[in-house]
Amino acid sequence: MLEQTAPPGRRHRLLILGICCLSLFIVGLDNTVVNIALPAIQQDLDAPASGLQWIIDAYTLVLASLLMLFGSVADRIGRRRVFQTGLLLFVLGSLLCSLAPSLEWLVAFRALQAVGGAMLNPVAMSIITNTFTEPRERAQAIGIWGGVVGISMALGPLLGGFLVDSAGWPSIFLINVPVGLLACLLTARYVPESRAPRPRRLDPVGQLLMVLLLGAGTAAIIEGPEHGWTSPLILTLAAVALTALAAFPLWERRVPEPLIDLRFFRSIPFTGATVTAVCAFAALGGFLFLNTLYLQNVRHYSPVEAGLWTLPMAGMMLVCAPLSGRIVGHRGPRGPLVAAGLGLATSGLLLTRLTADSPAALLLVAYALFGFGFGMVNAPITNAAVSGMPRAQAGVAAAVASTSRQIGQSLGVAVIGTVVTSAVVGPMATGFTSASRAGWWIVFGLGLAILLLGLVTTTARATRSAAAVAADFTPHHIPAPAGVREAPPERLR
Repeated sequence: MLEQTAPPGRRHRLLILGICCLSLFIVGLDNTVVNIALPAIQQDLDAPASGLQWIIDAYTLVLASLLMLFGSVADRIGRRRVFQTGLLLFVLGSLLCSLAPSLEWLVAFRALQAVGGAMLNPVAMSIITNTFTEPRERAQAIGIWGGVVGISMALGPLLGGFLVDSAGWPSIFLINVPVGLLACLLTARYVPESRAPRPRRLDPVGQLLMVLLLGAGTAAIIEGPEHGWTSPLILTLAAVALTALAAFPLWERRVPEPLIDLRFFRSIPFTGATVTAVCAFAALGGFLFLNTLYLQNVRHYSPVEAGLWTLPMAGMMLVCAPLSGRIVGHRGPRGPLVAAGLGLATSGLLLTRLTADSPAALLLVAYALFGFGFGMVNAPITNAAVSGMPRAQAGVAAAVASTSRQIGQSLGVAVIGTVVTSAVVGPMATGFTSASRAGWWIVFGLGLAILLLGLVTTTARATRSAAAVAADFTPHHIPAPAGVREAPPERLR
């Protein structure tokens, strides 16, 4: 079955974009709304600090591990079918999370949620790139898509604070149920089914190696302080992760259609987008984890008060996310990337001065700068990942960028959380703030890395490298079945 070539009308296309963005909204919201509920969950389920890290990372790790797989499955069996299945699984996982009787069950249900979420992001991007066939309109649609990531994450802490205070922490999961069901009904009514003309083969060995790398590596980082860095368990986990890391590229070079085609990384913009996504979302994961514990456990604010303190961050994200998308669509990604790096680095630098009674001005300015930086970064990540790619590869490239986001957030929570919580000495009010400075210096360094990547990956040489990679992936000729007229291949500009 050939890929859909005749696009629907403009109003219908915008409706499809809205449905895809709605799915991304609830997945992105779930990335941040849970953070504000961590102290309440810790108290209710008697969870240790490592347990709080697993509540976040069980979700992001499963997302990162399965995004590429479900992108390929959707190309093969139908994008709308996989998209609807993902929505239903996400709704079911959310409902079960709200009913979780213990930390272990909550972590398991978070993983189920993530299985559904992994069916949404790459599949929605494939639907968008095959719905918006005109290059400029497609770039603008991708910009909106990237902006929704920032908007959803901006609202997470604020919405989560109100929900936890008014209805308890289970309500942060229950809110996904009606939204997910609505998106599923709209998908059935308005989103046409489509498949890739030549679906990629599955790569089970590559998929297994990725799961081992991410799962074992993150487990070693999170559990290291509790079990001891030289304990047999941690050494075994580290050995498994390192073996998978070494084996993954060797295997991927041997497979005709690998899980991640390493030729993508010859494109400087693509490689830059991947590293930028890891850095930005590592900063976000660390920021949300540390900030939640600081506001509620050190300054003793209620969940709603803690959410209100993040208003400057949320407001800047809400303004800058769509603005960044428009700038990228008209002028390219360099300006938003440089601005993002400056905002994140400056925020991290200010927060290295954090104390138990820091003045409100310091917090509000630091939060606003973080929101500005993170709001500017999402649209250029997605645009740079798919820029220059043929339409057939755009979904795969976007899936790699989405995977990088989840890997970054997992690493941010694991690394920054472990560095800080293992260094806490004495009472929480004084011990945590001094220990957290190491985490904020890491955020500062991640911001500087994004700034440098924005400069390096937007040069003329970088653009030429993306064009060369796109040429490698553009087939010279794909015969069409009898009676079907072939359309010339298009590239994103």
